[in-house]
Amino acid sequence: MKPLLQLFRAIHALVAILFAFAALMLVAIAARMGWQGFVSDWDQTAAQTIIEAVGLLAAAVVALQIAETITEEEVIRDADISAPTRVRRFLSRFFVVVIVALAIEGLVATFKALHEDPSQLPYAASILVATAFLLAAWGLFVHLNRSAEELEPEAMEDAKREDDKLK
Repeated sequence: MKPLLQLFRAIHALVAILFAFAALMLVAIAARMGWQGFVSDWDQTAAQTIIEAVGLLAAAVVALQIAETITEEEVIRDADISAPTRVRRFLSRFFVVVIVALAIEGLVATFKALHEDPSQLPYAASILVATAFLLAAWGLFVHLNRSAEELEPEAMEDAKREDDKLK
């Protein structure tokens, strides 16, 4: 069984590396777009280019956070993901980045629709509504999960000990 677990760790490490590489590529593309917006005429087109670069940076942050979470949770730690504390912490790390990135993307889509094609505003609004729904669902999950954590206080201590591996 141990060789199989080592194989899964190696696969997780590879996936984390690919996410990190994708994040670096998105940062490079965003930097290039941002520079193009900066050196062009400082007009609405330049502003739109910068705003789109910000959207790419948000996606890069999501990819990088996923890489970091996979590395910490699946490669470094020998964590039991079934414990309520571990599940809440794992999902919270992921959701905070996804929700922020979706909110930024919704704003980017809103600005783009306002300036280019107002008929796209309902789609931009749907991104923001979905983001609000995810935020509310995440809050409900944390609230309900906290009750489960109170039934297993040793799980929080286990999670804290696992954190020591990262220091």
